[in-house]
Amino acid sequence: MEKKEIIIGNGAIALGLLEGGCEFLASYPGTPSSEILPEFLRISTQQSLDTYAEWSTNEKVALDNALSSAITGKRSACCMKQVGLNVAADSLMSSAYLGVVGGLVIISCDDPGPHSSQTEQDSRMMARVAKVPVMDPSNPMEARKMAKLSLELSEKYRVPFVLRPAIRVCHARQSISYPNIKLESNKAEFKKDPMRWAATPRFRLILHRELNKKLKEIQKEFENLSDINFHTLEPDKKYPVGIIAGGVPYSVVDDILEEENLKGIVPVLKLGTPYPFPQRLADEFLNACESVLVLEETDSFIEYLLGERSKTMGRLNGYVPDAGELVPDVIYEILERVLREKGVDGMKKPPTKESQELVSELNLPVRRPTLCPGCPHRSSFFVIRKFSPKAIFTSDIGCYTLGLNLGAVDTCLDMGSAITMASGFNQSFLKDGKDQPVIATIGDSTFYHSGPAGLLNAVYNGARFILVILDNQTTAMTGMQPTPGLGIRADGTKGKAISLERLVAGCGVDYIDVVDPYDQKSLMQALKRANEYIKEPEGGIAVIISRHPCVIAYRGEAIPERKHIVITDECRECNFCIDRFECPAIYHDEEKGKAEINQMICAGCAQCVLVCPKHAIKVLDDKEG
Repeated sequence: MEKKEIIIGNGAIALGLLEGGCEFLASYPGTPSSEILPEFLRISTQQSLDTYAEWSTNEKVALDNALSSAITGKRSACCMKQVGLNVAADSLMSSAYLGVVGGLVIISCDDPGPHSSQTEQDSRMMARVAKVPVMDPSNPMEARKMAKLSLELSEKYRVPFVLRPAIRVCHARQSISYPNIKLESNKAEFKKDPMRWAATPRFRLILHRELNKKLKEIQKEFENLSDINFHTLEPDKKYPVGIIAGGVPYSVVDDILEEENLKGIVPVLKLGTPYPFPQRLADEFLNACESVLVLEETDSFIEYLLGERSKTMGRLNGYVPDAGELVPDVIYEILERVLREKGVDGMKKPPTKESQELVSELNLPVRRPTLCPGCPHRSSFFVIRKFSPKAIFTSDIGCYTLGLNLGAVDTCLDMGSAITMASGFNQSFLKDGKDQPVIATIGDSTFYHSGPAGLLNAVYNGARFILVILDNQTTAMTGMQPTPGLGIRADGTKGKAISLERLVAGCGVDYIDVVDPYDQKSLMQALKRANEYIKEPEGGIAVIISRHPCVIAYRGEAIPERKHIVITDECRECNFCIDRFECPAIYHDEEKGKAEINQMICAGCAQCVLVCPKHAIKVLDDKEG
């Protein structure tokens, strides 16, 4: 019996993996990929399928685990966001040479915009460098199809495949029907073959040649995938302009041409497999068109591989913006310009601006992203800055990057860089004989992901700085996934909890202090003790674990007794609570001429009571109420 549901794109990908026989899935959470693993588990449970899934400590670990499973003959996958592919890059490059036995799909979700990432990088570029075939879906249904097909072709050609959905595919929703899934398990088997699985440079050369042959065969296969790669040319007809598109831009172009009645007038070449490049289809399209407009995200990939600069219009000659997401309004403007220049009538219906106009008329205040009301990180950052306002504050990737707003984050490079950059700053100033305070902040999940290696290096090389691990006992920014510190596995079963204290001590750190940031006075004292330690002759790195549960993931535990907070008439409008503590529940009331509490969103943590220099913020007793 078929089941029908409106499913998120990442759920469609999970469905396609299961339909393709995927038994093993490993992931590190990162928007826009985070929902794939939970959806994989949901559908597996719903259909009583025998599968394995894990939250790995980082993306390289996820890829290595999935690759090992594929080598045993099991169809496997790993998923991550595009910057996570950087972490897995070392393994990615070698995995293409070594190949697989069972199918292996590496899902790298791109973030044009970017909406929640450090970069706008294009995973197709990374796949090309690694010589790994890549598929580029344009909607959730196609992502489902490509996930299944990628597993099948990966196993057929014994090479990993990359599936590269962008954020609009990952988070779109589509009505999808699917039958009961029958998962045929391949028994794990490892056939020893050191010249392949442990290949030395001499044998890597042989494997490279084998890979190149595989890619030529895959290119021929891609030429015949008529439901994924196709054009709308009419036989023997010539066109002033055509459009080549892939991924989400194809879906947008298809909708616009439909709305503007331009289908049949402006041909389209849809490319769902940009590498290995289906050259024959591209040549057919180029020969039929005087000019072609290339619409793709996020970089110039198809445009480069076309090799016809005199005919193409795209990023390289300024027709398409060289940064940012190609949202419908942007694509509409590009099409309008190109068709006008090429003498093609159409585009009579302008995109609606009504919604933007209505919103602008409301004169809504612009609010920057901020930490949640009651977030323990806010108290940590407030005390850290108060303790050492002239310190260099290195930080990391997570919701706590918003410590920027509290003046306690100066740098944010990548996962783990809070520690490595703190070490680099410290050593540079020490070389000049200058005592420059450095305080690093890193989240618990991020520390497990990539903190230990940097901390080992810093300890080994005698760095001296304060490291504050902001432990809210979850991976908050990407959807409350468990960390290794909780001992909860991806499917909710019990795993072995890995203590932060033991892990830090294992990196050679001798000074470890644990404090609750809600006790701001104790945190201040802990910072003072840590500062004294790093200045001692036998001192080194001092680690403070600032531990308090996330107010979203652990509502009852984080704030067991919610307080009713009020701001009295003693308020002198100094705005210190707003500017320096920046809780979204505190705002300036123009009519009253003082700060006020928005009781609708106040978490009742009473941390702001400790902040006000005039003691105008108070807890209202039940008797007073």
